[in-house]
Amino acid sequence: MRILHTMLRVGNLERSVAFYTEVLGMKLLRTTDRPDQKYKLAFVGYDDEVRASVLELTYNYGVDKYDLGSAYGHIAVAVEDAARACADVKKRGGKVTREAGPVKGGTTVIAFVEDPDGYKIELIERD
Repeated sequence: MRILHTMLRVGNLERSVAFYTEVLGMKLLRTTDRPDQKYKLAFVGYDDEVRASVLELTYNYGVDKYDLGSAYGHIAVAVEDAARACADVKKRGGKVTREAGPVKGGTTVIAFVEDPDGYKIELIERD
């Protein structure tokens, strides 16, 4: 078994696809529009769905905002250099909510960014 995807409900599909592809560098893998069921999907990721877990971005017609709730934490993405990744996110118009630095009580370097719907993405520095 393996995780296939994580679904996030978004208020504007085009805006979210632009964030994940242009700011975080993911690829748009596929889209689906289901007008009879009143939703659209976009799958994004760093590799195809056969080899990697991806994100399913779901837009429900007419819903432009969601309450994220208190149970949601974050999505984690490995990066080579967290400080450089933060600079790249800012340069591309993204929002950094925690600059790169060691995790509290540890040495792993992390940072946090936020997507247009308020979902947090943790950038974890890996070799």
